[in-house]
Amino acid sequence: MADWTKITGVGDVEDRRGLSTGVLAGGGGIVTVIIVFALNYFGIAVDPALVQTAVTQFDQATATARKQSQPPEFSGDDSYQVFTAKVLASTTDTWTPIFASANQSYTAPKIVLFRTATASACGGATSQMGPHYCPADQMIYIDEIFYDALKTKFQANPTETAQAYVVAHEVGHHVQHQLGAFDARANTTNAASVQVELQADCYAGIWGYSVSKLGVVAPAEMRQAMDMAAVVGDDHIQRNTTGRVSPETWTHGSSAQRIEAFTRGYNTGNPGVCKNF
Repeated sequence: MADWTKITGVGDVEDRRGLSTGVLAGGGGIVTVIIVFALNYFGIAVDPALVQTAVTQFDQATATARKQSQPPEFSGDDSYQVFTAKVLASTTDTWTPIFASANQSYTAPKIVLFRTATASACGGATSQMGPHYCPADQMIYIDEIFYDALKTKFQANPTETAQAYVVAHEVGHHVQHQLGAFDARANTTNAASVQVELQADCYAGIWGYSVSKLGVVAPAEMRQAMDMAAVVGDDHIQRNTTGRVSPETWTHGSSAQRIEAFTRGYNTGNPGVCKNF
């Protein structure tokens, strides 16, 4: 069992579960690019024009929503919020010294927990998008119902370590953004999307190496992170949803590719091995 008490820091987590809030209007093209590009864990190719239309409609439908008081079940720090804050802190402990060794400063992202939909600088976050990173506000958006969907639809086993991998992967996108790689590759080609996602998996492996060395997660448990990487592989998802595998439509890479990318970072703890994707 992972021991998150060994992480002394606490990450910045904002709990919006149970709140109804309007989506930040605007964002235009960048919202469409981000959604089409790689923020959907389910790897389904879509027409950018349709996404833009959906974003606009979502903005209009929710912009005037009234913000409500948070229900009692979400008031205070529950176990999921505490867990998420510890995982985020562990990623900060991983990346801060790595950036410092290159004479750079690492600024940790923020995680927003929500249900169904919430506002973001990328035009809004919804459960259908899955966990994702918004470079416009440098925040990670997570609706934990996502894990229930993986368990139900794809026979996943969303253990704490598996969920921590998801956070580490999204932090990997934040690292890319801070290094300029995310922005440089931000186009709608599937090949570019796969490269970015696999690099984020490799960066998640760097995190895995770090927490394993600290004794937070036992090496044997890290297999659970790799299993999660396999579950969200494009081929696995397509096989379970359509019965067909179409590599030309992949946006995140196959299960084997995602495991290989994570393992590359995990086995070395050297971010340099993550450059060539």
